[in-house]
Amino acid sequence: MKTMLFAGRNTKEILRDPINLLFGLGFPLILLLLLDVISGAIPEGANNTMFNIENTAPGIATFGTAFFALFAGMLLAKDRTTSFLMRLFASPMTAIDFIMGYTLPLLVMAVVQIIITFAVAGLLGLPLSFDTLLAAVVILPIAILFVGVGLLCGSLLSDKAVGGICGALLTNIAGWFSGVWIPLDLIGGVFKKTAEALPFYHSVEAAKAAGSGNYGLIMPHLTVVLAYAVVFYVLAVLAFRHKMRGDKA
Repeated sequence: MKTMLFAGRNTKEILRDPINLLFGLGFPLILLLLLDVISGAIPEGANNTMFNIENTAPGIATFGTAFFALFAGMLLAKDRTTSFLMRLFASPMTAIDFIMGYTLPLLVMAVVQIIITFAVAGLLGLPLSFDTLLAAVVILPIAILFVGVGLLCGSLLSDKAVGGICGALLTNIAGWFSGVWIPLDLIGGVFKKTAEALPFYHSVEAAKAAGSGNYGLIMPHLTVVLAYAVVFYVLAVLAFRHKMRGDKA
């Protein structure tokens, strides 16, 4: 109950900033439409598999969740700069209660964003089926990971620093190392090996595998994403708990 009440408060805070909300929900659609225009401009007979809607939709839906790191980090960092959290630290809420209270509304937003992205992709020619629904579910762990990264940064950094790290830096890293813009096989070498060591590439590959019905390829990739998500959430809880103890002292 404590977590749900706190999550309700955070939901209201998120809804009070409709510009960022619309940007988070709408930016993946802009990218999807842009890639569809590029695909349509490629002459018939040319190799157009890179920009097929079946390839771009899972990647864009996955990349879109990167913005929730910024939302999570900014929300927590701003709360830290006010007396709001200090008053709540006197309550019986634990660090896990706080972290979950920040996570739940953002996870709901991520679900909405993923659904909208795939719905628009369906209008652009993506066959909608059970596999599409499975791909949407498979993307959720990377959304949780991004929220965890944002909460970790928000627990340690100012809102300006969070904006730089979780905004420009993280979204660029996620975009390039996920293979959304350029297939990693075309680059190869150290770049590809680095991407394979990070969760972004594995999340996109898991979503593509689910969307294409290659179920056996989902868990090998998804396991990497889940491992990263657990690590960052543990670090976020520990950092937030340290902050609680410091402010109480």
